[in-house]
Amino acid sequence: MSKTTQAPKALRGVGNFIDDRFHLAKTGEKNLRKVFPNHWSFMLGEIALYSFIILLLTGVFLTLWFKPSMAEIVYDGSYERLQGVEMSEAYASTLYIDFDVRGGFLVRQIHHWAALIFVASLVVHALRVFFTGAFRKPREINWLIGVGIFAIAMVEGLFGYSLPDDLPSGMGVRILQGVMLALPVVGTYISMFLFGGEFPGDIIIARLYMLHILLLPAILLALIVAHFMILWHQKHTQYPGTGRSDKTVVGTPMWPGFAIKAGGFFFFTFAVIAGLSAFVQINPIHLFGPFTPTSITSGLQPDWYMGFMEGALRIFPNTLDFQIFGYAVPIAVLVPGLGAMGLLFGAMGVWPFLEAWITGDKRAHNVADRPRNAPVRTGLGVAAVVAYGVLWLAGSNDILSETFSINLYLTTYIFRVLFIVGPIVAFIVTKRICLGLQRRDRETLEHGYESGTIRQLSGGEFIEVHKESSQGTVDVLRSKPTVTSTALVEDTDDKGVENPEARKAKGRFRRALAHWYTKDNVSVDDVEPHSGHHLHHSESETSGAH
Repeated sequence: MSKTTQAPKALRGVGNFIDDRFHLAKTGEKNLRKVFPNHWSFMLGEIALYSFIILLLTGVFLTLWFKPSMAEIVYDGSYERLQGVEMSEAYASTLYIDFDVRGGFLVRQIHHWAALIFVASLVVHALRVFFTGAFRKPREINWLIGVGIFAIAMVEGLFGYSLPDDLPSGMGVRILQGVMLALPVVGTYISMFLFGGEFPGDIIIARLYMLHILLLPAILLALIVAHFMILWHQKHTQYPGTGRSDKTVVGTPMWPGFAIKAGGFFFFTFAVIAGLSAFVQINPIHLFGPFTPTSITSGLQPDWYMGFMEGALRIFPNTLDFQIFGYAVPIAVLVPGLGAMGLLFGAMGVWPFLEAWITGDKRAHNVADRPRNAPVRTGLGVAAVVAYGVLWLAGSNDILSETFSINLYLTTYIFRVLFIVGPIVAFIVTKRICLGLQRRDRETLEHGYESGTIRQLSGGEFIEVHKESSQGTVDVLRSKPTVTSTALVEDTDDKGVENPEARKAKGRFRRALAHWYTKDNVSVDDVEPHSGHHLHHSESETSGAH
């Protein structure tokens, strides 16, 4: 006879006290039964969340000893190699954290590694959402929130990287000031306001510190909470499969399965970050020395997520600069410095609405696409990744030149060509691969899979026996949507009258985009899945041929 397990009396009393006042029992029970789909890629967003939590915890620890002051002092701390050197209080306090606070250096390493992994997980999570079409209706707003989190995270990382006031961080602030100065008319005013005078001034660290620990984290926290609240309300997307549709979800309930898995994954994420921090040193500021405006050094690289902007600054030609009404417009700094960021986040923000306009798709989508079933979108995504990667590599063109004994200017020209040719080749190759996979899926759905069994027909021909695919495979393959666009079928109304909108330039442009977006897709609508074991070619057909 089974025995019912009850919560301890004290907990039951607390629960009853709360429920009598807020009536949360029914809502809580419903939410605890909420189902989350099972797939490893859905955990990428959770890595970002857990990294952010680690950032908050370690950041609080570091604020206890960090002094955001640019006041000059003479160092007399524990690190002997810098004793007697003039430096800012910000740099000296960072050295104090590293060498005098118990566990301080490890915590600072954890903080920095968590920041890198936070942005990296945001990027990979965004790519997963993009390639699977999880940004489509009704999730466009949540996609925009995610883009905002990504943008603010990059700025937050840049400001945090600048706070120690060491030589690399000072050079990063110098580049930031150069991009500000590139703004026509207002650039000098913005720079003087932010730095409190000529670069580097004496207040920039304090201002970046307040932004880094208060304003930007508060905005990030608000956006992350909004992101998860919308996700909770709209439910998670899921990959196609048996029993899965836009109205049904197959997965693990929130309690206890998903909660236990998520809790364990948090500690796994923390363990990886702590392990990297303990054994892989990053940003050893004590080796670089304090920042001085007249000091330079070769081989310095920013954090990886800002590498693409530095690469754009390095390879963009300076022949396009001009003056207007006596004001210089340095295109070689303005376009790569601000244009690269604007293009990245602008394209990400616009794409869900652009794709919906091209296809005319106004349906709600709760089942994610397989990337191969959206070859144009997948090709554009891979092209963007290649362009980003080329700029990222271009940010280290000096190191590449020295390592491989290649002329620095030659590497610059190579990266300029790669930035143009690379994404085009990547798009073409990716699209062809996707279409090839679509044709293979159609073949599998129609004829099954190759069993490896060879059989000789009565006419002497040897063929391979194809076997029936599993029901799960058939359901996945049959889930391929029919890719079309209302722009291709709305030329006339039900009475045969031509749509006047289709004759306008906007209508013709949309029709051309729709044709380009949908023309090569392989349809499976006319395919009936085979059943039972059968031959790739029927024996009767072969016998008839003889």
